[in-house]
Amino acid sequence: MNVSLAKDLSVYQLIMGVQAPPKPLSLSPATLLSLVRAQIDLLIEQQIAATLWVKLPPEKIWQSELARYQSSVGASSLIYTCQIDESEKGGDGGAGEDEGAGVAGEENTPLSSSSPSSPSSSSSSSSPSFPHHVPVHLSPDSQMRRENFLMVLSPQFCSLILAHRPLKKHKNKTSGKVNTNKNQPLLIINSLEGRVIQQVLDGIEQAITPESSPIPVDFTCPTAPQGVLMNQLFAKQLLRQDEINRQIIKVRTTKLHQQNQELQNKEQLKDEYLKNVCQELRTPLTHMKTALSLLNSPNLKPPQRQRYLQMLNTQCDQQNSLITGLLELVQLERNLEGTALESVRLSDIVPGVVSTYQPLAQEKGIMLAYTVPTELPSIWCVSGGLRQIVINLLHNSIKFTPNGGEVWVRARIQGDYVQLEFRDTGIGIAESEISKIFDRFYRVRTAANEDYGGAGLGLTIVQQLLVRSGGSISVKSKLYEGSTFTVQLPSVGDTPKAIAI
Repeated sequence: MNVSLAKDLSVYQLIMGVQAPPKPLSLSPATLLSLVRAQIDLLIEQQIAATLWVKLPPEKIWQSELARYQSSVGASSLIYTCQIDESEKGGDGGAGEDEGAGVAGEENTPLSSSSPSSPSSSSSSSSPSFPHHVPVHLSPDSQMRRENFLMVLSPQFCSLILAHRPLKKHKNKTSGKVNTNKNQPLLIINSLEGRVIQQVLDGIEQAITPESSPIPVDFTCPTAPQGVLMNQLFAKQLLRQDEINRQIIKVRTTKLHQQNQELQNKEQLKDEYLKNVCQELRTPLTHMKTALSLLNSPNLKPPQRQRYLQMLNTQCDQQNSLITGLLELVQLERNLEGTALESVRLSDIVPGVVSTYQPLAQEKGIMLAYTVPTELPSIWCVSGGLRQIVINLLHNSIKFTPNGGEVWVRARIQGDYVQLEFRDTGIGIAESEISKIFDRFYRVRTAANEDYGGAGLGLTIVQQLLVRSGGSISVKSKLYEGSTFTVQLPSVGDTPKAIAI
């Protein structure tokens, strides 16, 4: 059977056209689902073979109700399913205004689980393949795009549930296009009045095209519903609404529990962070206090005094390094998310940083060299971040390389990335320690427990800059033989992942 509507039609307007129309209620999609399920429950329990006119969202949870009904009642039922002919839709025709599929878009989470009585297998398309199903074709710009309904027609029982989303118009200042607000509540009408249902049915019959197959039965709605069925329907509506309310409460409770757990985790991380900060700041203060008390000794010899003064100077530098590193890290974490990415060339940054560190390398007798081809493509990086990355990694390579060692900086293309490598012949890192070097305040110490100073925040900062830039860093190291830090940054030809954050 082929059924098409010749003219535009709105079920909502048909209902509002009757004398003393029922008053629409502003309700949620969850309530709409409970009403639909209650009606299906009643039809199944009473084994009422009815003709259904429907336009429901295409999601499985809605279509499963129709499948549940037909599987219980069987061949004696008939379903007319109204559907938009999207294939005839033009470029912009109605774009963004199809509320048919999205009328239950709100409260998606609570509606995502079928009730125990709902079958798990059903069609998820807008034109389900049920037995005795007749598609009713609507024009692409039909007013029914914003409506969903279920109309039940039988001699024993007639009902109509309609959900209408009002079109709230507001013009976009730049494009001039009319947009819709999809977060509005639904206007829902639930009527058992014969005059209202008959008005809708007559309007649909008049709109059917002459070319369509005729509707087989001329149906007249009973003037008043049976009292017993009314009581049963009311009870089922209460049960279904209570069931969905419990689902909503469960989902919201779970979500609230997750949020509370996340807050607790954040508080624990904050407490741990503050604890580490206090411990790191206390260490140099303890050394300074010890040095000061020793300097007050009347029997202190000049070499000892000089050693304690040097200790004070070193610990002051350590304290300053910690405070500076902490401020830098806090500032970075606060602003990193909103920091723009910039296109920059390695050949514009690396040579300048290497030349700055040449005097330090020469002082230690370290051979420092770099290879950065000028033809390498530009890379994406946080604004000002590339210089910071190179400084931190080059500084570490020189600091942890003994006198007479070697440090190389090399760049090359690696797929969609530009790879920057820092290799040294330094003290190396034990394999068990490599996973810790990017932790806050971690500092490499040799077997002799020698402290190389620093705040232990440089690699943490490097890692955060790279993550925001869509890059990465990896480490290969062998104790007493040296380390290789490999940085990868997306080339300008490739869109960095971090841009989508």
